[in-house]
Amino acid sequence: MRRRVALAGALAALALLASSGVPQSAPVPVPPSVPLPLAPAPAPVAVASAPEPAKQPAPKRPSYRKGLTRSLDRYLGDLPGDLSVSVRELSSGLSYSYNRGLRTATASIVKVNIVVALLLRAQRERRRPARWEKRAAAQAIKVSDNDAASRLWAAIGGASGLAAANKKLGLRDTRPGPGGSWGSTTTSAADQVRLLDALVSADSPLSPRHRRYVLGLMGDVAPEQAWGVSAAGRGAEVKNGWLPRERDGGRWTVNSIGRVRERGRTYLIAVISRRHHSLGAGIKAVEHASKLVAKVIGKAAKK
Repeated sequence: MRRRVALAGALAALALLASSGVPQSAPVPVPPSVPLPLAPAPAPVAVASAPEPAKQPAPKRPSYRKGLTRSLDRYLGDLPGDLSVSVRELSSGLSYSYNRGLRTATASIVKVNIVVALLLRAQRERRRPARWEKRAAAQAIKVSDNDAASRLWAAIGGASGLAAANKKLGLRDTRPGPGGSWGSTTTSAADQVRLLDALVSADSPLSPRHRRYVLGLMGDVAPEQAWGVSAAGRGAEVKNGWLPRERDGGRWTVNSIGRVRERGRTYLIAVISRRHHSLGAGIKAVEHASKLVAKVIGKAAKK
């Protein structure tokens, strides 16, 4: 009975609260979410980049070639015949060629080429040159003995042997003479400088001992044969060739090749020429050209 009365009272109290309009649990108002303003990004700061220094063109050496060509033109213009000269100074690398298209008979300058071919053959066969080969080489270069050169020509296999050696040496313009006519081999001044380079370069197919051997022979030629490119300096290893040619009406082919040292500089010089009235005239022209190119290139190398 008492439980019923208590339950009725509780229900009545609930009804009274509902009629009063007061919510049983009032929600707490939440203010709308307002996004915070973002801080502005810092403005980029312009950084002045230093301008790259302008590239300066490499200083050019004064051209010596045009003036040298004019000088040779003036000198040779009053002379009969043809002449070509090629030179390279070893320390500076300066070089020059005049009338590079000329090809002449080698005459006796080919004896250096023959001896080099002989030594390359000995290297290939892994042997030292025989005594007779060394004796013939000395005679061929030091006193320009033709019989000795002919024996060596046969020993290297003649024209085909010389051609094989020259391919190894990098010679481009040298054509061996036919049969036993080694003096009729034709060449260019530039090719003769390439041959000389094979006597001084560490890249040569010729061994250092053989290079020294050939230069030693060229440095000991008979005094009466020490003309030519040796006029360009005091110390020289040289080989000359001279020949009156029937095909040129008996006029002279005069050639000279060698290494010349002067005032601390070393020159490889080759001069080939033809159709001179006399041997003396040819020698004079060869020596004038040799001295001129060494002088001009020596001055250019100092600048």
